Amino acid sequence: MIKPRPTTAALLALGALTYTAWALEAVLPTGLTPAHTYVSELAAGNQPYGTLFRSTDLLAGVLVWAAALPTSLRPPSPGRWTRVGWAALVLFGTATAVDSRLPLSCAPTADPACAAQERAGLLPVAHSAHSVSSTVALCGMLVAMVALTLTARRYAPRAPLARSGPALVTLELAATVWTLAAVAALEAGHDGWGLGVAQRLQVGVIAVWLGALAVSLLRPTTPGVPLGDRVLDVRGRERVPSGSGDTRS
Repeated sequence: MIKPRPTTAALLALGALTYTAWALEAVLPTGLTPAHTYVSELAAGNQPYGTLFRSTDLLAGVLVWAAALPTSLRPPSPGRWTRVGWAALVLFGTATAVDSRLPLSCAPTADPACAAQERAGLLPVAHSAHSVSSTVALCGMLVAMVALTLTARRYAPRAPLARSGPALVTLELAATVWTLAAVAALEAGHDGWGLGVAQRLQVGVIAVWLGALAVSLLRPTTPGVPLGDRVLDVRGRERVPSGSGDTRS
């Protein structure tokens, strides 16, 4: 985050916006109950708007991937967490795009027949593989959120991500725990403990965090970014901290 990166920011912002396409369920007659169903069930193979939601998932993954890949090769600020964070975003983008190509066959939380087939292992391999790609995407995003938030707080403390990142990471972790608990409850025969709400909160926070990262990349880092025992001035020239008796330009 040493200097503004408008192209990366634009791709991330578009990716964040596309990643919220599930909110269209508020105006589309999907036939699914948001409070009790997985977000991914909107894109299931037998759903009326499945093609739309699979397409937006693919686009979101490609946009984040396109933003993160070049940046992961040439991180915009120092620190080991920077490269880890951008590499994790590459993983998230890749897994999200793959996830869109491995849709659920049907909606198990809304269709008892689908749920029965799922338990019996009678659905296509893609249906089972979907949970794997979704898990990989989530893990990549969690690592990216933690790593890049730490980077922002250390190297760009005035950036939006530095200010909002800790709260968003905490909320994302809480939503993830809630989602996992709801899935466990559903599999145990309970009502799901608000599974749909938990997962929508989970993906919604991800979109907000991507937006905060995008806005942060539009602003230059404050002067004096530490690189070990070096300091870079606003023009990128090296200088030694005051008291050392030496300045390089």
